[in-house]
Amino acid sequence: MDLSGKTILVTGGAGFLGRYIIAALRERGAGVRAFQRSAADDLAAAGVEVVRGSVTDAAALRRAAQGCAAVIHTAAKAGVWGPRREYTEANIGGTRNVLAACREAGVPWLVHTSTPSVVFSGEPFEGADESLPYGKNWLCHYAETKAAAEQEALAADGSGDLRVCALRPHLIWGLGDPHLLPRVIARARAGRLAVVGDGDNRVDITHVRNAAEAHLLALDALAEGRAGGKAYFLSQGEPVGLWPWIQDLLGRLNIPPVKRRLSFAAAYRVGAVAETVWRVLRLGGEPPMTRFVATELAKSHWFDISASRRDLGYHPERHPTEAGLREYALAHAVGGKPGTPSD
Repeated sequence: MDLSGKTILVTGGAGFLGRYIIAALRERGAGVRAFQRSAADDLAAAGVEVVRGSVTDAAALRRAAQGCAAVIHTAAKAGVWGPRREYTEANIGGTRNVLAACREAGVPWLVHTSTPSVVFSGEPFEGADESLPYGKNWLCHYAETKAAAEQEALAADGSGDLRVCALRPHLIWGLGDPHLLPRVIARARAGRLAVVGDGDNRVDITHVRNAAEAHLLALDALAEGRAGGKAYFLSQGEPVGLWPWIQDLLGRLNIPPVKRRLSFAAAYRVGAVAETVWRVLRLGGEPPMTRFVATELAKSHWFDISASRRDLGYHPERHPTEAGLREYALAHAVGGKPGTPSD
């Protein structure tokens, strides 16, 4: 798809993934309109049109979508803890507002950023594909509301002239990551990180550059009449041992290895107790452990990405894991603060 001269709306444009998507779009000559709650002065200074607003504001989204050739919807309320209402409004209500804005503005293509958590059931996944049913026994509002949002987005494919597909990148990481790796590193440095389970579980990870490029590939596929109404798992193409991978990263950052161990059963019990305490006492922030986190840390969850390779032309080998780790460690070594795509 020739993006030159076309304006693409990116919701959540100031977020971690959103920034990489914007950088990739601009490399292909597209104009970008970033829609997010923050001012994002750095994006504006770089020539990106910034529109401030929340996906819960239907009118603001309708205005933002006017004149756009496509929408990439990354905005969501993430995390494993918080009021159900906030997750419902942002993830389900926000997606409905995006769909309505696309229809009203005549936008023909929508790429919806989803998550593998939509199939969460508390059980391990090893090489599973998109034939998996949506999840159950959610244990967190994020997974449940993202599943509902994905279903509504895909159901809208073919309504009028709108074509929609959904992408499920697993554990996005890389330079500029404000959540995943910094939290792991901070806990390790504070001596508060423990290996949960037997330590043999394997998981998918996705470098942020691969995740961003996949969104443009999905946009191309929709424009060519492919991928409509479908969801796709994304990853590096080969699962890693979660705990050996974390230990490797810590070693590159000169952080002592994690030696504490906690069985899955014990971590799950701790999570259940912590959730109850946080809920009853209405404490701020997240509990130190939840049942969802315990499950994700202890069990395998990796997926077959054959469909994304076949339908989208997705090649995660373009940004391999080893190169990403070296880049991340070097950024820490020289400045102590990993950069972003605009650095």
